[in-house]
Amino acid sequence: MAHDFDLYVIGAGSGGVRAARFAAGFGAKVAVAESRYLGGTCVNVGCVPKKLLVYGAHFAEDFEQASGFGWSLDEAQFDWPTLIANKDREINRLNGIYRNLLVNSGVTLHEGHAKIVDPHTVEINGERFTAKNILIATGGWPQIPEIPGHEHAISSNQAFFLKALPKRVLVVGGGYIAVEFAGIFHGLGAQTTLLYRSELFLRGFDGSVRKHLQEELTKRGMDLQFNADIERIDKQADGSLKVTLKDGRQLEADCVFYATGRRPMLDNLGLENTGVKLDKKGFVEVDDQYQTAEPSILALGDVIGRVQLTPVALAEGMAVARRLFKPEQYRPVDYKMIPTAVFSLPNIGTVGLTEEEAREAGHEVVIYESRFRPMKLTLTECQERTLMKLVVDARTDKVLGCHMVGPEAGEIVQGLAIALKAGATKRDFDETIGVHPTAAEEFVTMRTPVAG
Repeated sequence: MAHDFDLYVIGAGSGGVRAARFAAGFGAKVAVAESRYLGGTCVNVGCVPKKLLVYGAHFAEDFEQASGFGWSLDEAQFDWPTLIANKDREINRLNGIYRNLLVNSGVTLHEGHAKIVDPHTVEINGERFTAKNILIATGGWPQIPEIPGHEHAISSNQAFFLKALPKRVLVVGGGYIAVEFAGIFHGLGAQTTLLYRSELFLRGFDGSVRKHLQEELTKRGMDLQFNADIERIDKQADGSLKVTLKDGRQLEADCVFYATGRRPMLDNLGLENTGVKLDKKGFVEVDDQYQTAEPSILALGDVIGRVQLTPVALAEGMAVARRLFKPEQYRPVDYKMIPTAVFSLPNIGTVGLTEEEAREAGHEVVIYESRFRPMKLTLTECQERTLMKLVVDARTDKVLGCHMVGPEAGEIVQGLAIALKAGATKRDFDETIGVHPTAAEEFVTMRTPVAG
């Protein structure tokens, strides 16, 4: 049977666009449907605008430290509407780039909400199209727990479009989104409290990294409240919010920001018309080749709930396009040694196993750690310290994990990720000449293991 398209992609985020473009480049007839914004979460309400806001928040420190280098500055003034307007302009530019990428690669773009009618048919804007393969790449959506007064809270989606910077912000959550936004609000001058229901934030990250960041944020004056959760939120007559915690304490805020998890975006997608199955967390269940239980339907990216990172979705999109339309070039996505960064202030960069994971996996480990005050800060009053850590297998000398908290951690760890992917040993690190004077050279000059 002839179909209208070889591949119909639902969702024009990172993974969907990558799959569509490359499939079209391999000669397939491809369409993409998008109901919101081109570029998906990352470009519009995720990593790109967040990083721009992190840059904005960091200037407060730069101005403070400038006097140590002989600069005298008048009192700096920050204007939130200017930052948001400039951010919006950049996002609009990127939306246009994504549109051009699709159209110029020969992909048909359908703007509207697509619904799957049957395993080979999609309906959008009242029209129906058939496809040999349908790819679900609809991403995730932030969710706020339905406590009394939850309608007064915001998620990351709304945070990027606030009309004014709130004076008092309560950030709820312990993942990287919560930590990053707490840093943004705090850096831009809001009185910021980070509230998390467990012992310590960033579960799953290396223990040294978590503790070090806690110390640095506390040093900066951020209010960290662990083992705390919200019972209810009440709006006051003056517009402020009264937040009642489960332990009975009450806090006041002008904004309550929730970053307590994301759900797969499957609303009104028509999955009930197919054999697609969901896992116990509600994500689309796929095999190693991103195939769902319905043979003609695939899924990738945040909607399958594996590693929810933009570069991973890009790799998955490439794998799908190759497997379907250029099988001789196909190679599976390797989920080991994925480097990642948290754009907290200070930044986190990490690749490979944490110390805890390495021990749990049965490795006998040797740990190298260095904590130091960066050279840039030696002429300033700032007491921030950088952490660098290597997790090494004692038997093979192989570097299993690399972790950093400090300026430009993500930039530094990206290069180290190549070394770890290639199987570098501690001896390889030791025999590499450092770039002097840099913070990064510390990774090749750590000689003495820490006790423990």
